[in-house]
Amino acid sequence: MATRRQVLGNAHVDRANANMTPFDTDFQTMIVESAWGTVWADDALTRRERSMVTIALLAALGHHEELAMHIRATANTGASAEDIKEVLMHVAIYGGVPAANTAFKIAKETLAGMEK
Repeated sequence: MATRRQVLGNAHVDRANANMTPFDTDFQTMIVESAWGTVWADDALTRRERSMVTIALLAALGHHEELAMHIRATANTGASAEDIKEVLMHVAIYGGVPAANTAFKIAKETLAGMEK
C-alpha cells in the first residue's frame, strides 16, 4: 500500500479505498498485493522506467482511464512530459497509430490539467 500511495498519491488511494465494497474487496486486495506489493515494489526497474512501461502498455491496449491516472502519477515517478511523448511515439510504431493518437490526446489533456 505504501508503494501505491507513493506512486498514485494519497488522494487517489483514499478514493479507491472509500469506494470499495464487499463485492470488489478481494479484487482490490489482489491489485495491491500483486501490482503494488510485487511488481512496482521491485527495484529491478526504477519507478520512472516502470511508469514509462505502464503508460506504453495502457496506451497500446486502449485503457484510457488508467492511462490518464498513470500520466498523473508521473508527478511522483519522475517520468517527464518528454518521456511520455517518446513512449507514445514508440506505441505508434509497435501498437498502432490510432492507439497513439488517442493516447497523445489524453496525455495533452492530462498534462495540461496537471499544470493548473
